[in-house]
Order: sequence, then C-alpha cells, then structure tokens
Amino acid sequence: MAGPATVEEYLAALPADRRAVMEHLRRTIRAAAPDAIESIAYSMPAFRTQRGQFLVSYAAYKRHYSVFPASATLVAALGDEVTPFLAGKATLQFPMTGAIPTALVTELVKVRLADVGDRGDR
Repeated sequence: MAGPATVEEYLAALPADRRAVMEHLRRTIRAAAPDAIESIAYSMPAFRTQRGQFLVSYAAYKRHYSVFPASATLVAALGDEVTPFLAGKATLQFPMTGAIPTALVTELVKVRLADVGDRGDR
C-alpha cells in the first residue's frame, strides 16, 4: 500500500482527535518556519528549507506523536528540555495522553533553522 502523496492525504487518514493534534503541530511548525516548504518524507509530513534541506518531520502513532528533528545539535542546544521526550538519538515522542509542548516545538524548529543555515548549501 502506497503512503500519502500530500500532507492533506496524511491528515485526512487520521481519526479526528489525532488529526486535530497533528494540525496544531503543523501550524506550530509553520509559525516557527514560515518560509519552509511542506512535503512528504518517509510517508509522513515534513518541512524543508527553501533550498530543500530537511528541517523536521512529524507523525502520529498508536501511543504517541513524534517529531523528527534529526539533529544532535538540537539535543545539545535544548538539553534538559527535550530529555523527557527523547527516544533514540534525535526523535522526540510526546505521549498521546498529554498536550504537545508547543513552546518546545517552536524552539526546536528555530534551532533546526539555525543548524541547517550554518551548513550553507551542503
């Protein structure tokens, strides 16, 4: 079975309660990175810079929501703030039962923007 071709397809396939959380997460990321381009990466919604560099992706799972910043720089920069949510090297997992800490998501997107900006066009 093929994955979604667009973010709208991804969101439409979710139950209403999960879709509302994911739409809120989408708006939060968009507000922190207004020039970012939305796409689908690995069958989940993602944001890329104008130059096409990966910024973040996010997804809804059975028991949690994940944000994939894919950056050791992010973990080093936000330290104790992300530690309770860290799963693996650079994946953040937010329990399905709690609110997503939008201020933290905003901060991680800003760190990611600075991180990819420091690398230029590589």
